[in-house]
Amino acid sequence: MSDSIKDRVIAIIAEQAVLEPGDVHPEQTLDDLGIDSLGVVESIFAIEEAFDVSVPFNANDPASGDFDISSVAAIIAAVEGLVADQRTACA
Repeated sequence: MSDSIKDRVIAIIAEQAVLEPGDVHPEQTLDDLGIDSLGVVESIFAIEEAFDVSVPFNANDPASGDFDISSVAAIIAAVEGLVADQRTACA
């Protein structure tokens, strides 16, 4: 995992959970952190803005998308994939 991406994603999630980044761990779920559905959507928007990517996420049916939000680690991995795809497309 790129520390830069990992740290930025954790900071975004921590902000939504009103926690310090050090209190957010990869194995935790957004539910564990007290992030509700609105917080999930706001986190997705913040991720899109921070990394200049388009997240394939359907707020009406979160399970149907290709963006895994099952844990903090899954979100970090998904963002890393989107950033890598973007870099490949721009090269």
